[in-house]
Amino acid sequence: MRTPVPAIHTEQHTHSSNFIKDVVIGMSDGLTVPFALAAGLTGAVSQSSLIVIAGLAEIAAGSIAMGLGGYLAGKTEQDYYESERRREETEVETVPEMEKAEVRNFFRSIGLSTEVQDMATEEIAKDKKQWIDFMMKFELGLDEPNPKRATKSALNIGGSYAVGGLIPLFPYFIIPDSQQAIVYSIIAALISLFVFGYFKSKATGVPVFSGAIKIVLIGAVAAGSAFLIAKLLQ
Repeated sequence: MRTPVPAIHTEQHTHSSNFIKDVVIGMSDGLTVPFALAAGLTGAVSQSSLIVIAGLAEIAAGSIAMGLGGYLAGKTEQDYYESERRREETEVETVPEMEKAEVRNFFRSIGLSTEVQDMATEEIAKDKKQWIDFMMKFELGLDEPNPKRATKSALNIGGSYAVGGLIPLFPYFIIPDSQQAIVYSIIAALISLFVFGYFKSKATGVPVFSGAIKIVLIGAVAAGSAFLIAKLLQ
């Protein structure tokens, strides 16, 4: 009798790259904040040209602020990693037996026998770089960040914010009456929010339809609130 061949198992996991995370951060704010600003100004201003000027100013300021935030976050992550690595290098040099004990504790925590713990620890300790890499990842849970990450993050987030912000603002460029322009702005923004929410949900592994609707509702509430406040102040 032939032994049945086991079915091929394909694991399906969601992998969200740093680029996708940056785009999500920038685009989510870019589609909602300028949209809410334009809607709020429409409640008080009839000329689209004024809204375009204010909208472009907000997009420029928002892109710079968001990009700077992304850069500082990436730089802070890199500085923290380097600081912790220097500390581990010092400890490996000055208190090697304590560091070996920490390696053994890790192997003990995953169920290895005492003999294997000692063998694995001594093998890792032969190479100081390998030893420090091991401690960084498995003791501190830190992966070495890309040194270019901070700059890339700033460009990705700032650029995504600008692209997202221009979508709801575009109708004001071609329609002089803000009351007419806002209708097309709402349509463009809601469609964009739905598409963005769909792909964001797909990338993060959550139900795509409910995730898209949630993003649309957040944008709609933000814009509607700004519009009503402007009307009341007027």
